Amino acid sequence: MSARDRETAEALVRLAASLDGAVLGLGTAAVAVASWVKYLAVSGQLRLVASAATASIADLRSLLSGDGGESRIAAVRGYVRPKPGGTILNSELSGEYGVVTKHTQMCLFTEWRGIFGWTFDLHALLFRSWKEQIVTSFRSVPFVLASSEIGNPTGMVHINVENADEPLPLTTVFHKLIPIETTPYTLFQTIIGNGYPIALLDEEKILPIGKELTAIGLCRAKDEGSVEISSCPELPFFLSELTKDEMQAQLASRARILFWSSIVLGTMSGCLVGHAIYRYLS
Repeated sequence: MSARDRETAEALVRLAASLDGAVLGLGTAAVAVASWVKYLAVSGQLRLVASAATASIADLRSLLSGDGGESRIAAVRGYVRPKPGGTILNSELSGEYGVVTKHTQMCLFTEWRGIFGWTFDLHALLFRSWKEQIVTSFRSVPFVLASSEIGNPTGMVHINVENADEPLPLTTVFHKLIPIETTPYTLFQTIIGNGYPIALLDEEKILPIGKELTAIGLCRAKDEGSVEISSCPELPFFLSELTKDEMQAQLASRARILFWSSIVLGTMSGCLVGHAIYRYLS
């Protein structure tokens, strides 16, 4: 740890211990409240996942009322296949085929302390978006989850990825790290403590055909007799390699951690604030 970081840590410790620990107690109470709020949110997500209707792809339509009816949260598992009569995408860098491609180029930076110990970085303060330097190309074609990986499936459900905020379970098919040659300007940046680019990351991911996934979200019947699933904003999952049971187990584990963290931190904050009040009154 550098001298400047050590001084900052010591200042934070002195601030936390001031007023006989009252500041530390109030800070711990704030963290406990934040943990409790997250626990309530995760518990709500767990209840939604548990309440999602589950059926095979062939029987999924039986869960719905009719064409264009009210949406219902449902979970279904199947294999990724292009929409019948549709097209597929060809990866530009690997040559593999899929229904979704994502090409990312990222400029990686490093930061050094200058000879004067300065860490002032104009890029971090004023041009953070330039510093990250991320360029992403995203393409997708209509696709479905089918009951079988090959052959004629007994059923299929259309997947609507529009307005989906959840990350898609993409597979990396190309990954290359290209070093950037240093220049005299790099030495100047090192002296004043600024970050400078060291490499360019070129990466491509796809959603391959035949991948087995679970789709959980808002399910509704379309006019032409097909079924569509779209993302639900209240759910932390949409397309996932996890099964519904594994999703529930993951959320239940996170909820337990948040619950006991809020209890322990709340108890600690009560003790610290109580001790500070006792010292003040005495």
